[in-house]
Amino acid sequence: MKIYSKLSGAYRKLPNPVVALGMFDGMHIGHQSIVRRAVELARAEDGTAMVFTFQNHPMSVLSPERMPLSIGSRELRQRILEGLGVEVLLEIPFTKALARRSPEEFLTLLQRGIAPHILVTGPNYTFGRMGKGTGRMLLRDGERYGFRAEICPAVMRDGRPVSSTRIRALISEGDLEQANEFLGRPFTYCARVVHGERRGRLLGFPTANLPIPVESAMVPNGAYAVRVIVCGAEYNGLANVGNNPTFGEGSPRKLEVNIRDFSDNIYDEMISVQFLERLRGEQRFSSADLLVRQLRRDLDKAKHIWEGVR
Repeated sequence: MKIYSKLSGAYRKLPNPVVALGMFDGMHIGHQSIVRRAVELARAEDGTAMVFTFQNHPMSVLSPERMPLSIGSRELRQRILEGLGVEVLLEIPFTKALARRSPEEFLTLLQRGIAPHILVTGPNYTFGRMGKGTGRMLLRDGERYGFRAEICPAVMRDGRPVSSTRIRALISEGDLEQANEFLGRPFTYCARVVHGERRGRLLGFPTANLPIPVESAMVPNGAYAVRVIVCGAEYNGLANVGNNPTFGEGSPRKLEVNIRDFSDNIYDEMISVQFLERLRGEQRFSSADLLVRQLRRDLDKAKHIWEGVR
């Protein structure tokens, strides 16, 4: 998959571009259905499967105080899109200048930059200044701009559409089972490994330490069975989300991951942690020995979870 960050007329040379439009925050099963449809149409039309999206969430420009928590990362979104068969990903910065464009100006931008053959969106997609452009406009005016439009139906669960808003709430509540169902995969957190206190190594459970920015969605504090992707390889792992209450540090909330059967130095490496199941809530132990005993019990429980999801 080729990735570009600028909109230019060069894409007009691509054969019959079929473009999925959306922010695709979290790439849940609703988003995946839109992208799959675009890929399907591109193959049927001997075209190019494309996604047009933004590097940053539009709310980061329009109303930063209302910016939703991020689910996943750009890198994760890129991996998922490539796995779905997308050939070209165009993710440009969302700017104030872009926000001021009318719906008609936005469509002209796409026409001049891409010349899409087909545009594919979800039912709630809006575009242009004040979000005044809608799917109805795409269906009505597409011919004028050289494309036809297809609006995919929402993916429903429990009588309501699957949405990033619902998934954020499920993650915050710790309902991993339903969050993972809506995502179509385990909730995944990606970050670079930072230096920690190295206390885990002394306890026999060395950990990779990952910061948790306040703008990122995260499960409640506690211990979790996880899968970890490091340098393209997959490992089982134990994860703890919290503030180290046993050692009274009052440290910022962070994610500590014990990667099983792994001992390489991965400081500053980007890793992905897939949350499979919660083992227990966060606890404060009166001694390091009691903590180690609990970690061994956590490990025994996690082994059954790892085996169950293979």
